[in-house]
Amino acid sequence: MKKKEETVSAVYQHDVLEFVTVAVQFCAYLESAEQKQPREFVDTMLRLLPLLYLKGTLLPGFEMSEEVELRDFVTEENYDIVRGNIAALMGKRDDFLDVFVEDMKYSDTPILATVSENLADIYQDLKNFALNYREEHEPTMREALAEVKDNFEHYWGQRCVNVMRALHDVRYGEEDLDDEAD
Repeated sequence: MKKKEETVSAVYQHDVLEFVTVAVQFCAYLESAEQKQPREFVDTMLRLLPLLYLKGTLLPGFEMSEEVELRDFVTEENYDIVRGNIAALMGKRDDFLDVFVEDMKYSDTPILATVSENLADIYQDLKNFALNYREEHEPTMREALAEVKDNFEHYWGQRCVNVMRALHDVRYGEEDLDDEAD
């Protein structure tokens, strides 16, 4: 008797499920940022962001569909709360100079960016992805994966590496991270 071959749907592949797991952990951690100390927060971000980036590179490609409409779950208020909590936690360490922005091509001066806004931008994409994926409707899951992969390649992947550079400087720079954030 031949064994019936079971094929796992692409939305349940190992690499996809690992990405979903890391994305959910990342979002949950940012949602509780106000309860963290600066050193703990920076150390955790320096572990989660590279893992998130790696898992993003391993996502399979999915075709975008015009038949499925994804929902935006993250409101402007949710975004502002996450961003504000991170900004308060980071204090004066929130600002950094970013050279990998489109506007830099037309400017002689560095562009100021913030850890809080970069992390909140990544959060928004990943939270919307995770909540759409959670719907357990395969066409919606495929569309959410296609969108998060496209956004990784064109948007939040670059933000991820930019903010890692800034957080690395905060963690291993001259200032003591245990000093209270202003």
